[in-house]
Amino acid sequence: MIDIELIRNDRDAVKENIKKKFQDAKLPLVDEVYDLDRKFRDAKAEGDNLRSEKNKASGEIGNLMKEGKKEEAEEIKKRVQEYATRIEELETLEEELAGTIKEKMMVIPQIIDNSVPIGKDDSENVEIEKFGEPLVSAYEIPHHEDICESLGGIDKESAGRTSGNGFYYLIGDVARLHEAMIAYARDFMIDKGFTYCIPPFMIRSDVVTGVMSFAEMEAMMYKIEGEDLFLIGTSEHSMIGKFKGQLVKEDELPIAMTSYSPCFRKEVGSHGIEERGVYRVHQFEKQEMVVLCKPEEAMDWYDKMWSYTVEFFRSLDVPVRTLECCSGDLADLKVKSCDVEAWSPRQKKYFEVGSCSTLGDAQARRLGIRMKTADGNKFVATLNNTVVASPRGLIAVLENNYQEDGSILIPKALQPYMGGKEKIEKR
Repeated sequence: MIDIELIRNDRDAVKENIKKKFQDAKLPLVDEVYDLDRKFRDAKAEGDNLRSEKNKASGEIGNLMKEGKKEEAEEIKKRVQEYATRIEELETLEEELAGTIKEKMMVIPQIIDNSVPIGKDDSENVEIEKFGEPLVSAYEIPHHEDICESLGGIDKESAGRTSGNGFYYLIGDVARLHEAMIAYARDFMIDKGFTYCIPPFMIRSDVVTGVMSFAEMEAMMYKIEGEDLFLIGTSEHSMIGKFKGQLVKEDELPIAMTSYSPCFRKEVGSHGIEERGVYRVHQFEKQEMVVLCKPEEAMDWYDKMWSYTVEFFRSLDVPVRTLECCSGDLADLKVKSCDVEAWSPRQKKYFEVGSCSTLGDAQARRLGIRMKTADGNKFVATLNNTVVASPRGLIAVLENNYQEDGSILIPKALQPYMGGKEKIEKR
């Protein structure tokens, strides 16, 4: 949610930002909010003035009664009652206007950074840099589901019976490799100075609407029937929600945390959930990084955070690249975002394994997260980034470490988490 001062003082800039995101249908919202805000401020000013008049008149009544001027006192009492009635009407109007303004403001997208490339959708995202030499194998690399099956490591048929499409059982050394990546990611981030956290896996609706747009919520979140609770789609949700309504001391910033959680997603969209394998699923595990910082430090943290994901995958011998998200591919709360993509030697192309975003003060403004400074209370900036989400990370490791005999070489960084094992043999 943007600062309403932007609409009060520079509606053209807000409209231009909406155009850059190719959301022209939202343009009328800017003028609607501007007009509603004027009505709100007029009502508030009238109410404040009447409260002052009411207090002043109430003070006169006592003096008049002492002086025996009962008729004058009664006249003023009537006036005070009229003030009170009008004040009550204005307070109701203010409440209604504030609710409508907030509802419309929640839909207006955050102002994107000037460096964000302009484009309609993810097809116009821009490659920034490649890290590592993409492997072009002399032998065929099977589909990751076939690799897992040959290692006795996956059972989707049984998961279909218990849970339906989009679920899976990981078994044996494949399951162990999956968890090794998560454990290594945890320690990797702790070594970077991040505080480890395991958050709640369910959150209330006021936290959901504080961390994401309505469109994202509808497409992603699972609602717990009969309760005001949602299953998290990423631990970022509950990690940012941890600070809801809090006043953070300036010298406590930055707050850098790395969190583990299972993640649950509907995966609604044109791609569906029918594709083969475990690239797109309803349930997965993820190690995340979340930062709260001063707004002026956000871009420095953004660059550090995506570079940590690159470093993580390179330590697993997986070539990656970074892809700048264009304006039309940015979620409404994001200021700037990039994807980290891993090389698939089977498909001979890159695929997404992580995403890094700075959201400015959008989430902090929605959730009321401020820092206490010498100049007053200010909203903090929030950022999030994927360290690794598995099974996508697992797919990258399997394909890039697949051997001609069907075995998988375990990257050295993961061997301590696999009991020293160096290879997973084909069954």
